[in-house]
Amino acid sequence: MKQLIILLLLFGPFAFGQVPIENLSKEFTYNEFLGYVKKYHPLVKNANLEINKAQANLMMSRGGFDPKIEVDFKEKQFKNKEYYSILNSSFKIPTWYGIEIKAGFDNNEGIYLNPENTVPNQGLTSLGITVPLGQGLFINQRMADVRKAKIQIKLSQAERKLQAIAVLYDASIAYFNWKKTFNEVKLYETYNTNAQNRFNGIKSLIKAGDKRAIDSIEAGISVKNRKLSLEDSKLKLNKAKLELSNFVWLENSIPLELSDALTPESNLEGTIQETLKTNDLLNNDFTLENHPKINSLENKIEILTVEKKLKANMLLPKIDVGYTYLAEPSYIDNYQFEDYKIGLNFYFPLFLRKERGSLKLAQYKIQETEFLLNLEKVQLSNKISAQKTEIESLEKQNEIIKTLAEDYGLMLKSEERLFSFGESSLFLINSRENSLISAQLASITLENRYFVSNSELFKIMANPD
Repeated sequence: MKQLIILLLLFGPFAFGQVPIENLSKEFTYNEFLGYVKKYHPLVKNANLEINKAQANLMMSRGGFDPKIEVDFKEKQFKNKEYYSILNSSFKIPTWYGIEIKAGFDNNEGIYLNPENTVPNQGLTSLGITVPLGQGLFINQRMADVRKAKIQIKLSQAERKLQAIAVLYDASIAYFNWKKTFNEVKLYETYNTNAQNRFNGIKSLIKAGDKRAIDSIEAGISVKNRKLSLEDSKLKLNKAKLELSNFVWLENSIPLELSDALTPESNLEGTIQETLKTNDLLNNDFTLENHPKINSLENKIEILTVEKKLKANMLLPKIDVGYTYLAEPSYIDNYQFEDYKIGLNFYFPLFLRKERGSLKLAQYKIQETEFLLNLEKVQLSNKISAQKTEIESLEKQNEIIKTLAEDYGLMLKSEERLFSFGESSLFLINSRENSLISAQLASITLENRYFVSNSELFKIMANPD
């Protein structure tokens, strides 16, 4: 009976076990946490704006093909004389292949009117077309801007994923750190309670004359060490909670602070790969075809290719031919093709040094981006292989450290039993307990590395959706 009382006094927490965390408070699961980050975090929302900006840029580029109405009116009156009254109006329709259609109406009069501006009394209507025969026929700046803006939308979608994945990765690291420090606090709380019970038990045995007074000093030192470790772990936990709060937001950009009642997911080791969708990659080969980084570089090459075609088009001579049919408003139905205006505009630099230099620069930019693309493909493949190997190794290490901690636990229980029979010392018990604590802390650290390794694989995959 006396031995049973000593066991209950000294080692009560080990005899009855620890109350499960989930029974005391509400779990804030990792999947739920990522849901908040994806939906409400400002940086994720900011990443979504990239697509909106690209769409606005496309709209702006298409504005280069908008029809235009132009009206130019000038009139001069001086000393009751009408010097001139000039009205020039036009309606222009730019088309895709650089061809421009223009309809106009001119009505000019006045005693000092320039003869060049003289038109019939009812005015003069015109309908003309301008065709580029060299530069600008198959590609021009307006066409290039629209093509690049369309590609930019795909590029923005890839960059949105990369920006979102960076936020989710940082948020995941904060969550894992919170779980690590939380587990350390719970561990130190358990051993602090154990040390305090042991200290009380030793004092009772000293009063009964069964133990030496010096044993209370050693038990007291153990209590102080456990309290010191507990306070330090609580400090780390509070800092980890505040860091995690940076990623928890609600609608309308309202930040939240984690409640002390919330606890991290207890079974995260069994759910993390399903949450991050890394389980499929670990079991199957991963293709880089739809990877955002690869898509981003491929889209940049497409944009540079459009730019190169535009630069190559500048090597051609600039030849613009225009024809305008002229008619009076009252005779607009009677087509008289002998009334017209024609124009020819020719421009061609003799050496083309500026144009050839621009084309070479565009070609070099494409080559540079292609080199980066090839390098990125190799790096991503190697990173994925290395990360898969690390995860597999950490899984094995976790199993080993858990069995090691169990062995240390058995050694501690054996030493406690010997102590209850007077065949051991408090020093040996503390030594066994320190080894057990070190093993359990190492297990927590390895578990954290396992979580981080999975999140790094998630970051490499770059698929936040």
